[in-house]
Amino acid sequence: MNDTLLLIALLFTKHFVVDFPLQVRYQWSNKGTYGHPGGLLHASLHGVGTWLCFVWYAPMAALFLSLFDAVIHYHVDWAKMNLNARMGWGPLTHEQFWWLLGLDQFLHAMTYVGLVALVTV
Repeated sequence: MNDTLLLIALLFTKHFVVDFPLQVRYQWSNKGTYGHPGGLLHASLHGVGTWLCFVWYAPMAALFLSLFDAVIHYHVDWAKMNLNARMGWGPLTHEQFWWLLGLDQFLHAMTYVGLVALVTV
C-alpha cells in the first residue's frame, strides 16, 4: 500500500473511532452550541487523531493539519446540528436529517482528501 492510501485509511479509521465509539452524549448533544466544551472536546479528539495519522509521514506539518482538521470538523458539525434544529429535522421524522448526515460525512471525507493532498501531491 502506498503512503497516500495508508494516510486515507488511517484518517477514515480515526474518523470512525472518534465520531462513533468515542463520541458520548456530552459531545453530540452540545455540538450545536457554539463554543460549548462538548463540541470543542469532540473536535479536539479529531485533531489529536489527525496528528497521530500524520506525525509519522509529515512531522513538521502534522500539527497544522490537525488544527485545520479540528477547526473544519467543529464547524461542519456545528452547522449540521443547527440546520437540523432550525428545520426541525429528526431521524425518525424527516429524510432530510439523513441527507444532512450524509453531507456532513462527505465533507469530513473531502477534508481528509484535501489534507492528504497537501502533503503528498
